[in-house]
Amino acid sequence: MKKNGVLLIVFLLLCDCYGKRKPEDIAIDFPAIVEKGEIIAVTLNSSTTYFQYKMQPMGYEYELISDFAAAHQLKLVMKVAENESRLIEMLQSGEADVVAYPMLIDNRMNQNDVLICGHERQTYLVIVQRANPEDTIISDVTQLIGKDVYVNTDTRYQMRLENLNSELGGGIHIMNPENESVSIEDLIEKVSTGQIPYTVCEDDIARLNRTYFRNIDINMEISFKQRSSWAVRRSAPLLAAAINEWASNRKGINTYYAVSKRYFERSKEFIPILGTIVPRVSNGQISPYDHLFKKYAQILNWDWQLLASIAYQESELNPSVVAWSGAEGLMGVMPTTALHLGFQPEDMQDPELCIRAGVECLMQFRKGFSDVSDSLELIKLTLASYNAGIGHVYDAQQLAEKYGKNPNIWTDNVAEFILLKSEPQYHTDPVCKFGYLRGKETYTYVAEVLERYIYYKKTTEL
Repeated sequence: MKKNGVLLIVFLLLCDCYGKRKPEDIAIDFPAIVEKGEIIAVTLNSSTTYFQYKMQPMGYEYELISDFAAAHQLKLVMKVAENESRLIEMLQSGEADVVAYPMLIDNRMNQNDVLICGHERQTYLVIVQRANPEDTIISDVTQLIGKDVYVNTDTRYQMRLENLNSELGGGIHIMNPENESVSIEDLIEKVSTGQIPYTVCEDDIARLNRTYFRNIDINMEISFKQRSSWAVRRSAPLLAAAINEWASNRKGINTYYAVSKRYFERSKEFIPILGTIVPRVSNGQISPYDHLFKKYAQILNWDWQLLASIAYQESELNPSVVAWSGAEGLMGVMPTTALHLGFQPEDMQDPELCIRAGVECLMQFRKGFSDVSDSLELIKLTLASYNAGIGHVYDAQQLAEKYGKNPNIWTDNVAEFILLKSEPQYHTDPVCKFGYLRGKETYTYVAEVLERYIYYKKTTEL
């Protein structure tokens, strides 16, 4: 597939460069890191650690290590390991200076000859259940007897449930989803919508998903708490000390609390599907910005109602909104994207400038699919790129091609693999370059924008 020059835009906005270390660098400690002006962190792709969204690196662990690097005026280089074992291997081989991932603190940590550092956390497994008034909240593990609890096979969730079932003398109905590729986030959504009654996951994943699904209860613990923290080589005690000093927050900057709030507390609920809160269109007018949508939609040769639908999805037509991700204004433009397009981040609060920036971004994404001849499929792929970043759509195209699907058709082809990009089996596939994606959001985004566009077009052309 021809990708033109669009990938250049993506890589300019990413900071996960991949450098090589010499053998003598394995013993490198903090003073040498400061002298080089660069720190290399390794982590895993996941919804709570590190991912790319709207062409920008994000994630809880990523933002924390970014803050540490910025505090010491260091360039941050991010690397992604295939699994937890590789995290330690890459650290010990000198490929990374710090593991920016919550490693469980146990005897193996000492055996691996590492130093733990940073914010120490406690992780545990919880039951995810609905918290609607009509639902009965269970608060004790004995109440799981006779209940259906859904988990994927061969996971630590199933192992814990089997152990708990044995401890209780049996009675828990451990259920496996029919679709083996369903993710834990899919199961949580099924609990939220009432399709299944219970599932199990780590508390941090549960807290993150509660910002998407406010009607779930995640308060019932079913495992012992385990300590976890970042790690550095034992030969880098000064780096460990510097990270611990930063984590102690003696300067009172409160970055840790701000980042925790952003990922684990601030609502990320999707805008509801058409017919619930979309204002009625009267006299052919959608918003006070219709004249601007009409002006700039001509550049794309799109209907202005499609541009208006994107703006509603991004901001509910509120020009001063700032999303949890940092996207601003009517068109939900990220600050780094605004800068790349020649605007200032504060310009995105101006309706016309934000619409202009959004259109320029859409134009660049559309150019990345020059081999797509069907106009509707081109719109769908462009919309998906606007939501998730074009790199994720390229990954989904590569997966589609690999599994015998059409990489130039969205519905039932590329869209299928956008959904699967939340699964490690797929986002760690060698054909994928951009890792984890909460693909359900992008899938829903495309569907809702197009559905609303049809509604807008019908009601403004009476």
